[in-house]
Amino acid sequence: MIKKSIVLSTITCILLITACKNNTNTASVTTAEEPKQEITPEQIDELGITNPDSLSAATKRALQWPKDLGNEWFIQFSNLKPLKGDLAYEEGVVRRDPSAIIKEDGKYYVWYSKSNGPSQGFGGDVENEKVFPWDRCDIWYATSEDGETWKEEGIAVARGEKGAYDDRSVFTVEIMKYQNKYYLCYQTVKSPYTVRVKNQVGLAWSDSPNGPWTKSEEPILSPADNGIWKGEEQDRFAVEKKGDFDSHKVHDPCILPYKGKFYLYYKGEQMGEKITFGGRQIRHGVAIADNPIGPYVKSPYNPISNSGHEICVWPYNGGIASLITTDGPEKNTIQWAPDGINFNIKSVIPGVPAHAIGLNRSADTEKDPTEILRWGLTHVYNSSDYQSIMSFTSARKTTHRAKGVKSK
Repeated sequence: MIKKSIVLSTITCILLITACKNNTNTASVTTAEEPKQEITPEQIDELGITNPDSLSAATKRALQWPKDLGNEWFIQFSNLKPLKGDLAYEEGVVRRDPSAIIKEDGKYYVWYSKSNGPSQGFGGDVENEKVFPWDRCDIWYATSEDGETWKEEGIAVARGEKGAYDDRSVFTVEIMKYQNKYYLCYQTVKSPYTVRVKNQVGLAWSDSPNGPWTKSEEPILSPADNGIWKGEEQDRFAVEKKGDFDSHKVHDPCILPYKGKFYLYYKGEQMGEKITFGGRQIRHGVAIADNPIGPYVKSPYNPISNSGHEICVWPYNGGIASLITTDGPEKNTIQWAPDGINFNIKSVIPGVPAHAIGLNRSADTEKDPTEILRWGLTHVYNSSDYQSIMSFTSARKTTHRAKGVKSK
């Protein structure tokens, strides 16, 4: 069942675009060069096909779906709720990008980006003012006994000293526990924070979730160095050569122990990024290491997605699952790769209200493919300047009934 794949949305979009370009007015799309597709009576009934001799492009795509396609990957998100205690919304304070949640000694732990004050954008003094909400951040952490009321414990990882690769901001953090050690991977920016700045990924490790944390002296991941800017003006869209999918930025890192190695999943932004038929040109990649602290080597199969934004990945059934959101032709889908690299769509989700999801890593990930998404943390924009962390829930949806109809 798991090895069955759903036709990718990219193929869907390409077929639609091709059909539009062909601009055919014929009633049937079957041509002399195209063999007639064999259809069973069961398929005709299941898909509601009017005439098997005249198949639309959409029907042809549907006929390629697995014959016993289930809905075990299909869920709906709901119930964004404010948190209580120290992580409740606080005017003038940014708390965002929660990590995954782990449970240690009866308490939940979460790490997140924290900064203070409004953002001025790139029109002001970028050397001294705050450019984005995630600018001038340190990584903080909090604990909770119930996942609802949280106590802020303090800084876990601070920005580096002036001149260091992380002297401007450390943010968008993820946690990994492996063999009784704890690892935080996160984004870094070195001053000045300009439009063309190329951020990197840092790492810190500790014997306790409460620290102290040892930071890597050098970044563990950097953007590809094969794009060429056009001119000297701070314009991220002016390029002579775009380079790899991650030639501008590497974002949203998440490390998973997998098959005896360590897979660092990340979001890539390309120099000269475009808006395409699916939105922003955002893709994911993976770098692999034999040791949690590296060195990490980018996979030759990158990019491993054609869509997505924040990384949200978890192990399931010997492979890796991924929630793809926000950008690209395959946004709002859950995908699964039997090898952690070759992902196929398993379900299309009707809107994902959660951003930068912090998964509940204490969940039983093998109980159900989406069990890890039953509850977790996210952030919301209270305003353009300030964000706060909230909780989310989700549930499987297996039936659709009108109001007043009782379920069997």
